[in-house]
Amino acid sequence: MSEPTTTAPHGVTPAARYAHVVTATGRCVAVAGRSAIDEHGAVLGEGDPRARARQVFENLRRCPAAADATFDDVVELTCFGTDMAHLPAIREVRAAHLPDDRLPAASAERGGALVRPEFLTEVEAFAVVGA
Repeated sequence: MSEPTTTAPHGVTPAARYAHVVTATGRCVAVAGRSAIDEHGAVLGEGDPRARARQVFENLRRCPAAADATFDDVVELTCFGTDMAHLPAIREVRAAHLPDDRLPAASAERGGALVRPEFLTEVEAFAVVGA
């Protein structure tokens, strides 16, 4: 991948722990939304938003790895949640996985429900690898 470039657009409020614009050249890797489920389909971390976020990001790490990508290659993350009270835990876990010098563009969206009622958080990623 070309070294990702972040841009702070003129007239836009500075971002906190994400980039407004990220550009890179290479092979695109789109990762569908990952939830807090294990390899057997069991939902983990019931009642613990931080444990759920850890499982979400572990699943998110495994998926791009199948395409020879890492969190260093992620240029965009989108977080979907049913309760914005869980966002601080998600951000804390996310910060442990994303290098400060390669912050992706990011969005968070609160929705009424995800695909299964026991899913509270889902995160999807877009990465760019190779040149």
